[in-house]
Amino acid sequence: MQPYFFPYIGYFQLMANVDQFVIYDNIKFTKKGWINRNRILVNGKDDFISLPLKKDSDYLNVNQRYIADSFETDRLKLKRKIEGAYRKAPFFREIFSLVSDIIDCEDRNLFSYIFNSIKVLNNYLNIDVPIIKSSNLDIDIERFEGQDKVLKICQSLKASTYINPIGGKQLYEREAFKEISTELLFIKSLDFEYQQFGNEFIPWLSIIDVLMFNEKDKVQDALNNGFIYETN
Repeated sequence: MQPYFFPYIGYFQLMANVDQFVIYDNIKFTKKGWINRNRILVNGKDDFISLPLKKDSDYLNVNQRYIADSFETDRLKLKRKIEGAYRKAPFFREIFSLVSDIIDCEDRNLFSYIFNSIKVLNNYLNIDVPIIKSSNLDIDIERFEGQDKVLKICQSLKASTYINPIGGKQLYEREAFKEISTELLFIKSLDFEYQQFGNEFIPWLSIIDVLMFNEKDKVQDALNNGFIYETN
């Protein structure tokens, strides 16, 4: 998976239910994706939060991009936006402290910053999965695209099963994985609805939203039981 900034609950469901999780650090950064931004609830509507980046080549990898120098000021704005959005949420005090610590990370490398946030959230959610950086694998990741890249990773790790979020169902062919003796499965998150200040529910927001409104035990139950597996 790509590294994402405060990703939605499905990302953590995937991590909680695999033996090894590979995170891409040596792939090209994509604009308008979820690497450096996500959505939270603001006044009953979804709104973006994002990490400002230094201007640089569009051809650089995620681990070659850096957060903008303006982040000293922008991080305060980011925390104030989250605080204003969730100040009255039932679990605000504990979760805002956690989120603030993540935002205050001093590492300006984009990948390292996001990687730290994922590790902190996993620790909070008791997700104990080895996370492998793609650059540490004994293969030249950048030579391959799409399915071929995943197949090479599976072969490198001798994977008996590869699990991908349901959104990638059209990207992979079961026969290709069968040829390398790897089962192909997709994880589909079930609806996880909860009260958001009594407003109409907006699904699939950042994990920040989930944690602000739900007890930790309820979130952990959703990580372990709030999904089904599908094949293609």
